[in-house]
Amino acid sequence: MFKINDNYLKLPGSYLFSMIGKKVNEFSKANPDKKIIRLGIGDVTQPLAPAIIDSLHKAVDEMAHAETFHGYAPDLGYEFLRSAIVKQDYQARGAHVELDEIFISDGAKGDSGNIQEIFSENNRIAVCDPVYPVYVDSNVMAGRTGTYDPKTETWSDVIYMPCTEENNFVPQLPEETPDLIYLCFPNNPTGSAVTKEQLQVWVDYANKVGAVIIYDAAYEAYISEENIPHTIYECEGARTCAIELRSFSKKAGFTGTRLGFTVVPKDLKCGDVMLNTLWARRHGTKYNGAPYIVQRAGEAVYTPEGDAQLKKQIAYYMNNAKVIMNGLKDAGYSVSGGVNAPYIWLKTPDSMTSWEFFDYLLEKANVVGTPGSGFGPSGEGYFRLTAFGSYENTLEAIERIKNM
Repeated sequence: MFKINDNYLKLPGSYLFSMIGKKVNEFSKANPDKKIIRLGIGDVTQPLAPAIIDSLHKAVDEMAHAETFHGYAPDLGYEFLRSAIVKQDYQARGAHVELDEIFISDGAKGDSGNIQEIFSENNRIAVCDPVYPVYVDSNVMAGRTGTYDPKTETWSDVIYMPCTEENNFVPQLPEETPDLIYLCFPNNPTGSAVTKEQLQVWVDYANKVGAVIIYDAAYEAYISEENIPHTIYECEGARTCAIELRSFSKKAGFTGTRLGFTVVPKDLKCGDVMLNTLWARRHGTKYNGAPYIVQRAGEAVYTPEGDAQLKKQIAYYMNNAKVIMNGLKDAGYSVSGGVNAPYIWLKTPDSMTSWEFFDYLLEKANVVGTPGSGFGPSGEGYFRLTAFGSYENTLEAIERIKNM
């Protein structure tokens, strides 16, 4: 008889955002007259920029003619997109990344879960706490996390790096030595960021202990402060210890269009084995590439027109973040984030648990957010709101919260 992957049975409950969706749907059915404002899941609301739409239309028209039709994409992705990425995301910032170190994909979420496949099962992972759930859950599925303790909501073989108010939501170097270190800056969910000097400490540490940093830079386009690095490869020595994940979802509104990429430097090795070679083998075997029309749309992100239009879009969302930050502060909440990231991280009032505040906010204000405990034990007592709603809905949501 067939057997299943028992590691899936170790996962507690369902995926965080599936749980939120179920709760909201139940509330909506019971209260069909209520207008629910969703500031929970980090999905964008503004349409794709005109330059991107123009590129999509042109690429679709090309698919209608034999001489310009495109089938399977090259394993690494089309060179026109990878060249634009190298030039503008890396060379422009003084970072060394080569064309064949970039692997185009359909988004950072999949890459963040899949990247651990090229590492041995007995590697020890370290994660920030709170953390984007996919980092931990995908390692649970791989059998790398040990046993789950429901009382502490922790896994026995995972090294947790608490990100709390006391350390400005920035992790400290772990006491135990990890093999794989997941870092996300600007951070989801806390909205915190690290300076280049702080990130250099992690790079030096990883090189010293022989660890690999999985660096999620999905929100780099939202950085507003000059001393915050946009890529880990701005740090000296990062090419020998770091893999970087990037996404077009939040930078360019591709949540429904799907596009991202992973950078695996050829200098990153385990003995004589290049991780670039392993990822290329995995990529070519299990993935047929992002569609041609979507990669052409991605190319438009790097045009002068696309860049200007997306800066306005990002400014729109960050203005929402400012509205949320100021409104919550006026209402007496303790808040952080919202400066280099589109997320606002707030303390729940009156010693409420994260899920109690979720229910309270949904019931009293008809506003949806994300319970901090869903991101890890150190997230308990906190709550995440996103700036990705419309400006009008954001204003209304904050007024509702003020009036609770």
